[in-house]
Amino acid sequence: MGQVRVRRVQEEADAADGSRVLVDRVWPRGISKSAARLDRWCKEVAPSTELRHWYGHDVERFDEFRRRYRAELDDPERSAALEELRGYAADGDLTLLTATKEPGISHARVLADLLGG
Repeated sequence: MGQVRVRRVQEEADAADGSRVLVDRVWPRGISKSAARLDRWCKEVAPSTELRHWYGHDVERFDEFRRRYRAELDDPERSAALEELRGYAADGDLTLLTATKEPGISHARVLADLLGG
């Protein structure tokens, strides 16, 4: 199993990134698909719009967000997407990309923790 990292999609791609997977539901503003240098856009694993809006990246809600998001990952579509990410991680290094300004309190961080990062 490789290393699982979380980075902002706006950051320059790095040789150590391994597979680069965007895990946001919405394509990030101001980033071209070629500049993102993605191996996959896995929007199916992103949290629901309702959960994202409720959370609003409020650090005080992060623990509850994590609990609710992990429950959402039991949904068949999200569960299948999570298994796909597990495959990337099993094959080598994986970088989960997000457009959020605070990746340490994002759904990408929750995913990385689940994947062993």
